[in-house]
Amino acid sequence: MLRKTILGLLTAALLSACVLPQTALAAPDNRAGACVLVCADTGETLYSKNPDAHMLIASTTKIMTALVVINHCDPDTSVTIRPEWTGVEGSSMYLKAGESYTIRELLYGLLLVSGNDAATALACVCGGSIEGFAKMMNDEAAALGLQNSHFQNPHGLDAEGHYSTAADLAVITCAAMKKPLFAEIVGTSTATVRDQTLVNHNKLLRTYPGALGVKTGYTMAAGRILVSCAERAGLRLVCVTISDPDDWTDHAALLDWGFANFEYKSVLPLDAVCELPVIGGSKQSVALRAGSDTRVLLKKGAALTMTVEAPPFVYAGFRQDECAGRVFVKADGQDLAEYPLVYSESVDVDPVRQKDAWQRFRRAWFMVNKYGYVFSYGD
Repeated sequence: MLRKTILGLLTAALLSACVLPQTALAAPDNRAGACVLVCADTGETLYSKNPDAHMLIASTTKIMTALVVINHCDPDTSVTIRPEWTGVEGSSMYLKAGESYTIRELLYGLLLVSGNDAATALACVCGGSIEGFAKMMNDEAAALGLQNSHFQNPHGLDAEGHYSTAADLAVITCAAMKKPLFAEIVGTSTATVRDQTLVNHNKLLRTYPGALGVKTGYTMAAGRILVSCAERAGLRLVCVTISDPDDWTDHAALLDWGFANFEYKSVLPLDAVCELPVIGGSKQSVALRAGSDTRVLLKKGAALTMTVEAPPFVYAGFRQDECAGRVFVKADGQDLAEYPLVYSESVDVDPVRQKDAWQRFRRAWFMVNKYGYVFSYGD
């Protein structure tokens, strides 16, 4: 029967994309005080350790600084450096009063060499003052739905009431990595700004295959903080460790584990999912396709099954992208996702083949008896 043929083809399409079932290894041990590993595209957590603990985050604060600046400032705007923006303690890009830089150049200094002077200049230009910019940072945190972060400055030097969490840092980073300028900068190993060569502090860019960024951080009170992002086979992962004395090693191990055990892929065919017979139309059949992105995060080896809900046939006179049914996908027997099915093209009524009500009924009865109900709602 047509029902079994279509369901068989759909099931084969799903299972052909999967590897054979395998047992996922436990995540490797790490020395971090707090840690998360998430899928950058979905935000789903693959591994966590003390993810919501309020902690000092040092210069990884600058991820939020850059996100706010990119959201509110033209990167080609020229800025003349004021004396009070120079000589900030800690790491620096060595700005000099009276020199002019673009916002873009200051962002490179902020994210590659972690310039606290660049952070101060950007904050004062964008927010009018350190306090004004901190409010913008906290507003952005609220817009991202974060409830465990609070910012007092743009650079991350230790301050009362300045904190975040591993989970919140991951959310901020996922949002920032969606900004092309941010992703471009943090993925740059070296850059020349005026007569300076800026070398990215993130050595994973030079040592870890697939590394995309993001940011290092350190103060004596906070310890070593590292946020990284890497991509393999279409899966992008973000890893955050806070207070981790062996962060480079731990990030490489956690990222390797994530790539070995998970994948991000479409669970339905990219073109036609199935076809329905068309009655009284200029065409005999129409293809149905998924009406939305069907990429999901999956454990490798997950057994995928699905049920299609659609009519046994359709009368002509429908438009492309109109909803025609639904498909339900399960992974290892658990509900995974539901997607709309839409017509892949419009089919008009064929004037030559128009029939009266009795003829349409006879035609429908013939189609049902010939093909059977195309889908049996989970049968």
